[in-house]
Amino acid sequence: MPLTKKQIGVLKGMIIGASLSISLVGLGSYLNPFDYSSTLSVIEKLQVAIIWGLIPTLFLAISIGRVAKHRFFSPEDIDGSALSTGTPQVLVLQSLLQNTFEQTLLAFLTYCAWAVIMPATCLSVIPLAALTFGLGRILFFTGYKNGAPARAIGFTLSFYPSLCMLFSLIGALAWQQIS
Repeated sequence: MPLTKKQIGVLKGMIIGASLSISLVGLGSYLNPFDYSSTLSVIEKLQVAIIWGLIPTLFLAISIGRVAKHRFFSPEDIDGSALSTGTPQVLVLQSLLQNTFEQTLLAFLTYCAWAVIMPATCLSVIPLAALTFGLGRILFFTGYKNGAPARAIGFTLSFYPSLCMLFSLIGALAWQQIS
């Protein structure tokens, strides 16, 4: 079965996002571009995760604010989704909020786990992932109304770095168990 034009567009975004994410985690760990010292304590490492976790949190706050602002100025939507069917605009904003919430939770939990489990010299992955998350959310927000291919790169830049970090963490923990 041949892929549709939309599927090909999404696949391109997935390949770009996966390539960038694997590079980000690999090179960020190896090169330590933020020059984190190997002597950082667990608390200092967690501080890095929490501080850089503010980028995903900011995009979550923006998403919440966009829904709230729309509801305030929309007589059809002001009562909330439980009391109305929702206009197309609020449904789009709710979809953006839901996706951003999911991405933020995954990113923040992964950043904290990375900070605790990985060596301090690998901490540069966290700010790189957070900055990529921000870029991804901007691309996702701006491309959303243009369909799946237009938002694919934004989605992958938010999701895949966290996913690569998570798989790396699982691999590191498995390696610790067998070595």
